[in-house]
Amino acid sequence: MERYMLHLKNNSIYDRKMAHDILLQSRDLAYGMNLILRDCRISKKYIELDTSVPQAFLDDLVKKLSIIAPLDHAKHVIEETFEKTDAVSQGRSYFNDERFWECHEVLEGVWKSIDGDEKKLVNGLILVAAGLVHYQKDEDDTCISIFNRALDKLETSNGMYHKIDVDRVKLLVQDMIKAREISTFEI
Repeated sequence: MERYMLHLKNNSIYDRKMAHDILLQSRDLAYGMNLILRDCRISKKYIELDTSVPQAFLDDLVKKLSIIAPLDHAKHVIEETFEKTDAVSQGRSYFNDERFWECHEVLEGVWKSIDGDEKKLVNGLILVAAGLVHYQKDEDDTCISIFNRALDKLETSNGMYHKIDVDRVKLLVQDMIKAREISTFEI
């Protein structure tokens, strides 16, 4: 089986509070297929389904899921390596497209190859993305908890990091924790 992130188009019909129900509906639609549908996250643009399926059955799965929404794109999940600047740029692009799981994954590749204060900073950014993954699944308490861990990692970081305004990220996350109201934002 191969792992894929399936991004179905969300034309403002679905919101994050529906993630669990969409996951159950997806599993019902795919019943009898040899696959794993492990998670569902909902952003403004996408219904993101984390699945493992034999490549030969991918089109059949997409066809069954089209009852929910049409496919925007499918991403084969494989370990990718990028040069650090390219990886951070890609992570930033994923973050701004509300593809927080993919942002987390690509930044983790950067995190593994650095050390010191930069490692803590990148870990903080990863945790912000991870928190927003839980937000997309309507798990606000988990998101807030992860945001607190992110702030611990970002505590000594400031300024710009590869076009990311770290001070702004910290302020937005602090405000969301304080208000206990989470929203997505761009970096």
